[in-house]
Amino acid sequence: MMGQTLSEPITKKETASWGNSAYKVAASCMQGWRVSMEDSHTVILSLPDDPDASFFGVFDGHGGGKIAKYASTHLHKYITNRKEYKEGDIAEALRQGFLELDAAMAEDEELNKEYSGTTAVTVLIKDNQVYCANIGDSRAVACFDRGVKRLSEDHKPNQPVERARIEAAGGWVESARVNGSLALSRAFGDFIFKKKSDKKPEEQIVTAFPDVTVHTLSPEWDFIVLACDGIWDVMANSEVVGYIQRQIARRLELETICENMMMKCLGPDLQMGFGCDNMTVVIVAFLQGGSYWDLTVKCQQYQEGSSPERTPGWEQDEFNKSNSIEHTSCDESDEEPHSI
Repeated sequence: MMGQTLSEPITKKETASWGNSAYKVAASCMQGWRVSMEDSHTVILSLPDDPDASFFGVFDGHGGGKIAKYASTHLHKYITNRKEYKEGDIAEALRQGFLELDAAMAEDEELNKEYSGTTAVTVLIKDNQVYCANIGDSRAVACFDRGVKRLSEDHKPNQPVERARIEAAGGWVESARVNGSLALSRAFGDFIFKKKSDKKPEEQIVTAFPDVTVHTLSPEWDFIVLACDGIWDVMANSEVVGYIQRQIARRLELETICENMMMKCLGPDLQMGFGCDNMTVVIVAFLQGGSYWDLTVKCQQYQEGSSPERTPGWEQDEFNKSNSIEHTSCDESDEEPHSI
């Protein structure tokens, strides 16, 4: 081992798949060149407290994997237990659920390490609406027909809005890092940056307050991919969507596609400067009343036309029950997502 990397990558993958009449889902994670696996992910086709809703997430930990694991296991409960959720304000329930979970972890002696944290990108689907909540630089992208739509916005310290909050709370940005150390500006954990008693949780140097975007499902939706920056640092949004489309057109199973994409992103050596991170991918394919076979035919038809392209803005506008739950440890100028 050398520093935080290995002399050879660990390419063993943890892969699983799920499905019902609405979705076909697969997830896979791989340690790669890192000395440990700090990613986690969540796949819940039917939420225990709301069987008609589904929840998916990717969590990219740093400084250890405990916070990512805890968040992947418990975040959905903090969201669905909120009064806002029960009143139908799902977006606000996501915002407050994120903050409430972060506060709970801050009180836990096993989790409140000052320099440990995780990103979170989540998708909750309920009543034909897609709610994407995000902190950090993991990302969710949707595909419908030949279109690419970024559902989440990465949170980086050198972005004007992020820098303004960081500096207002007494921090600074150096080499595109918070106080010269953290490469993302929103996260669960990282409690060393959340000690300003005169600031609200959303005003701290680093905050767990998410951006939330809302979209209406339609028959044109093909799939959503959620992944950590181990994928997005190597492939652009349109490259990821195009790659998945081509693999589906070849009638490959989603779990195989996840594994293939991680191997495509894996750096051949440490000198390349990319592809050396942990990797996690979750693909949620929409069956739209048909079968996965129907989606393969649709993607085959795409291959006769142009590659996935930027689409105009979407307007903001009952899946069968399943109790399958999984919690696993393990650029293009696309249109900006609109937060509400």
